[in-house]
This record gives sequence, structure tokens and C-alpha cells, in this order.
Amino acid sequence: MLTELRIRDFAIIDELTLVCGPGFVVFTGETGAGKSILIDAVEVLLGGRAEVTMIRSEAPAALIEGTFTLGPGGGEAARRLLEAEGLLEEAETLVLSREIRREGRTVGRVNGRAVSVSLLRSLGEFLVDVHGQSEHLSLLRVREHLSLLDRYAQVEGLRREFSAGYSGLESVRRELKQLREAERDASRRSELLAFQVNEIEAASLRPGEEVELLEERVRLANAEQLASLAEKAVAALDETVENRSSATDRLGEAAQAVAALARIDGTLSGSEAEAQALLEQAGDLARRLRVYREGIESSPKRLDEVEERIGLIRSLQRKYGDTMEAVLARAAAARDELETITHAGERIAALEKEESRQLNGLGEIGGRLSQARRAAGESLARAIEAELGDLRMGGARFSVDLAWEDDPAGAPVGDRRVGFGPEGLDRVEFLVAPNPGEGLKPLVKIASGGETSRMMLGLKGVLARADQTPTLIFDEIDQGIGGRVGAIVGRKLWGLARNHQVLCVTHLPQLAAFGDQHFKVEKRVTQGRTATSVRAVEGEGRIAELAQMLGADSEASQRSAAELLEQAAKAKETPGRR
Repeated sequence: MLTELRIRDFAIIDELTLVCGPGFVVFTGETGAGKSILIDAVEVLLGGRAEVTMIRSEAPAALIEGTFTLGPGGGEAARRLLEAEGLLEEAETLVLSREIRREGRTVGRVNGRAVSVSLLRSLGEFLVDVHGQSEHLSLLRVREHLSLLDRYAQVEGLRREFSAGYSGLESVRRELKQLREAERDASRRSELLAFQVNEIEAASLRPGEEVELLEERVRLANAEQLASLAEKAVAALDETVENRSSATDRLGEAAQAVAALARIDGTLSGSEAEAQALLEQAGDLARRLRVYREGIESSPKRLDEVEERIGLIRSLQRKYGDTMEAVLARAAAARDELETITHAGERIAALEKEESRQLNGLGEIGGRLSQARRAAGESLARAIEAELGDLRMGGARFSVDLAWEDDPAGAPVGDRRVGFGPEGLDRVEFLVAPNPGEGLKPLVKIASGGETSRMMLGLKGVLARADQTPTLIFDEIDQGIGGRVGAIVGRKLWGLARNHQVLCVTHLPQLAAFGDQHFKVEKRVTQGRTATSVRAVEGEGRIAELAQMLGADSEASQRSAAELLEQAAKAKETPGRR
């Protein structure tokens, strides 16, 4: 649960520290005081969208830091994620922070170490569930109904299994589509591929051949000059001409002289070896140059052959790739594709068999998933109707409509072929009859604003009891609810706090009276600057706050506020009341 929240320079908050306890925590205050800003700060802390406009005027950055106690349920899931990321320092405590800087960058930290926003978001899903005012609209979006039902049914395992099968089937169907399209164009395509393979294979290309040919072309084009230079070098090294000794003769004389010196002066023994090595190197070089000179061939015919071969290689490179390797790779790819086309019929038959197998599997899994949803839908309807009865909608009926759509390409279930998506076979919609005697109709078409609010309260109350998230935040979810129902809503939210920490922003004194901890949010102007502050109210201070919420800080209002607190205390003591 959230034990401490520290905010600095965020929106109109200068600096505040909020210490929260377990149970039901309420926040009250005048409209515009900054109650929802606290919720916004928590959402930003947990990886929500952060903007520069959230930074307090003239401040360089905004900072939000939260300390959480990790208990069972979602806390245990968060602990596993932290262990996997190497971020778990204390088994029971977690510190998250988020800094928004003026230049637009944000920095998230877990236990003091910088992390990505996506990791903050993942942790946030295990720690806090925020039910804001806009969530009333989720009931008016039919596409959200299936997710709400699945949360209640707790069918995540089956849904993941179906989704994995769906992905596998989509992969098979994509390949089938490609093969069938290729099969229709197989004849023309096969001719083109066969031509490409034959043309490249006929060239008998070797890796590295182009470099060798280019080097050979240089030698052939300069054969006479190369032969002349090689002859000159050999003559200088190893041929005596008239009175001029060769280099090897002179080196031999030098080696003999150094050897004689070494016999007299032992310090020159190393020089003797060095002189002998020079002589041997000169002899080796002369022999290699003779071989090179003898191998030089002035052959215009061979030069033409080399030029022709280089031209062939360049032509293939223009068609199939910039390098020899790319041309050979294209030949291999063309062979593979030709092989695929040649055996396309066999592959198509195998894939059609696999498609049928996977469809049968999806039909079996989807049937079990649908059965679980139907059972959960009936249970959810009963639970919500009971909640609505408590919320003064006793005659209302609620139902979950699950429908299948026939599709010739769908999954087989019994004697039907049923259409499906990644979530399963079912199309889900919530139906409601707000008043006795009326037939069930789509919720999106019939509920008024106040009825929608109560529907959402009923739904959230039912879902939250099965929710493992440690902290639940309700931001003015009592919108559209009158004072007569406020006490009932307060009792229900307090009931949720038996298994969760529940934080609630409210304008209803009847609801606020059920708080185990009560904070008043205020907005003050000091030295021309507006700032939001939060303080805990207890005893007479709490009575005064509830009296103001009732409309006036009069003696009568204070008596009414005291009565609200007394009634809430008695309701909490009543066994089994939620």
C-alpha cells in the first residue's frame, strides 16, 4: 500500500508530504482546491503521461516520490518483477520517484536507481488501480465490456492460451495466403527464377575471383614493363657484368670479412650472423624474381579472356547485386523459392491440415473460455443487482449478453463455425433494465448519468473484491450520486478497505464520514502565489469540515456532521455490513 507521498513543485503544489495509513482514506475540499491534482501526481509517479506544463511556475523541475509497503497479492507480483530487474533492496518497502524537468525530460527511479517509464508503469499496475471520473465512460464503450467481464471471471490463463493459438493460426494463414498467391502466378515466376538460377550457375562464379581477375588484368596489360623491371632487379642482385660485381657477390665478401672479424673479436659474433642472413635474403629474393620473370606472359588473347570474364561478372552484379557474394546469395534465394513453388502443393496441403488442427484447438479453448465467461456473467449479474439494490436501484436488472457470430472460416464448436478474434469467440455487451417491468436493453442506450454512476459503483465494488491490487483510488466516482445514497456508497468503499487500501476524493459528507483517515485539501494565496496544502482533520476539525460540506459551518450543521460520524461508526461495527 501507499504509505507516504511527497510532492514538490507539481502544478499548484509547492511542497507537501502525505502519510497514509491502511483502510479507507478520504480527501475533501472545495472545488479547485487541488484534490484531483494529488491523483494526477500518483498517476505520473506510476508511469503516466508527464508534461512540462505540470511543473510549478518558475520551478526548474517537479518531483513526486512515493513509498509503498509490499504485502501479498499485487505486492508479491511487484516483488517478483523487482527481483527479475535486480532492483529489490528491501522485501517490504519500495520507493518510486519521478522527476519532470523543464527541458522536457523525465527521470524515473526505483529505490534510487534510474529506470524506464515502462518499468514504472508495469510496477504501477501491481500497486495501484486508479478509478477516475472518466472511467464512468468505460461502461458506455461496448468494446470495454469483455475486458471488465474477464477481470471478474479471472480467465487470464485461458485468454492467454487462446491468444497464443490465435497468433499461431494467423501465421499459418499468412503463409497459406502467400503460397496460394504464388501458386496462381507460379508458371511465370518459375520461368523467371529458373532463368536467374541458370544464368548465375552457368557463370561458375567463385568467391574472390573478381579480385584475382583484376590483379591478373593489371599484370597482362603491363607485361613488357614488368619483365624489364624484373630482369633489371635480378641482374643487380645476382649477375656480374664486366667489372661490376653483383649484390650477392659483394654481400658474400662482406659476410666473409665479418666472420674473420668475429673470430678475432668475439663481440662481433652477432654481426657475423646478421651478415650471413643478409646474404641469404638477397639470394632468396633473386631466385623469386627469376621465377616471377619467367612466369610473365605477354598474351593479348588471355587479356581479352580476362576482360570478358570481368565484364560478365559486372553484368551479373548489375542484375543481382553489387558484390560477388550478393549475386551468389540471389542464386541461392532463387533456388529456394523455386523449390518452394515446385513443392507448393505439398506445403499448402500440410498448412491446410495445420490450419484445421489449430481451428479445432481454438474451438475447444474458445468453448471453455466462453463457458467460464457465461458462468461468470451470471454471477456478475447477481452480484451487481445486489449492489444496485443497496444503491437504491432495487428494481434494476443487469445481464451480460454473450453472443457468437457464424463464420464459414471460423472455429468449429459443435455443429457451428464460429467467428473469433484474439480475445475469443464471444461478443459481450452489458444489458440493463433500470426500472421494474422494462425489458433488458443495451446499457449504452438506456442509463442516465446518475444511473451510470451507480452502475459503475456497483461494478467497481464487485470487481474490486476480486482485485489483487493493494491500493484502489477513486477520484470523485460518486459524481451524480445524491446524499441519500452517499452513506451507502461510503459503507461499500469502507467495506473494500478490509482487503485493500482505498483512497477516495469526494464531495459527499455522507461518504466522507466513513473514512478511517480524513484529509482536507486547501488552496491558499501567499505573497501572490497560489499553493495547495493537505492536512489531516480529526475530532472537532473533522466535524467542522463535514459541516462545511453540508453547506454551512453552523451549529445545526455541526450537529448533523457529528451524527454522520456516529452513524458511520455504528455501521462499521455492524457485522457483515459492507
